[in-house]
Amino acid sequence: MMNIFITREVPAIIKQSLTDQGHRLFEWTEKRDLTPDELIQYAKDSDALFSVGGHAIDSHVLAACDHLRVIALCSVGYDHVDVATATRLGIPIGNTPGVLSKATADTAFLLMQNVARKAIHKHKEILRGNWEFFDPMVDLGIDLQGKTLGIYGLGRIGYEMAKSCRYAFNMPVIYHNRGHNEEAEQDLDARRVSFEELLEQSDVLSVHANLSDQTQGIFNRDAFSRMKASAIFINTARGSMHNEEDLRTALENGVIWGAGLDVTNPEPMAPDNPLLNMPNVAILPHIGSATVETRMKMMQLTVENVLAGLRGDKLPYCVNPEVYNH
Repeated sequence: MMNIFITREVPAIIKQSLTDQGHRLFEWTEKRDLTPDELIQYAKDSDALFSVGGHAIDSHVLAACDHLRVIALCSVGYDHVDVATATRLGIPIGNTPGVLSKATADTAFLLMQNVARKAIHKHKEILRGNWEFFDPMVDLGIDLQGKTLGIYGLGRIGYEMAKSCRYAFNMPVIYHNRGHNEEAEQDLDARRVSFEELLEQSDVLSVHANLSDQTQGIFNRDAFSRMKASAIFINTARGSMHNEEDLRTALENGVIWGAGLDVTNPEPMAPDNPLLNMPNVAILPHIGSATVETRMKMMQLTVENVLAGLRGDKLPYCVNPEVYNH
């Protein structure tokens, strides 16, 4: 019997899949984030960490918990983990790739349409009692049919977003990647362009890249200034990939037309943030993978990683496979 610490409440069927293997579970049930010291305290008494949420697993946490057989993240992203230190300490890190691609792309697609028609703003106007006199040329949206979609980071999620836009609105697709996405080029007639061309040619620019030193803050004042005044900016990747102050200024000054965000910096966003009251902005509270089906699939992959790590097997979904070379 080994101990597993789960950092959020998870469904009973997920817990049963672990206890059926003879393991003992400890679950954080408070409706607040663990502090680093609390995370260390519980992880010290465990053999596996089942990590749900974005709490930092940095060098301090890892050094105090270097006995862990596995850290299994219930997420695709792992920028909150010091992977290099984990690898040096011999701790395999697992994630959940692939299963949330469609759900996250659907969120980007939803944001694009909400921004184009100012839907969230108009719903707020109803709540304020402002559905009264009809003025046919006030507060209009924009059509998406035939507009150019630009994808920054055309991987699995970006491909699903591009496919939806291509089939629903006949949107030509351009993208910026380090390499070619041959599937998208063949199936969707997607065209790879430089970053500058992506900014200049996109009517809708949707961000789906991984966060890295190269991508952090890449959508800043300079980037927005190169975009069309009629462009919509969508980010469902990571909030720190856009400079929020620069984005707000660009929207206020009409440098770009609108923005849709499922990720912000910081998260959660302050309720008095000016972006929340702009008519041409739609903001969601990081719900990209928030469907029953997707979250259950993510937890099932996390279970697979936990059980493999406790058996001493290679993780089926491993972020740092080089750990097995040690």
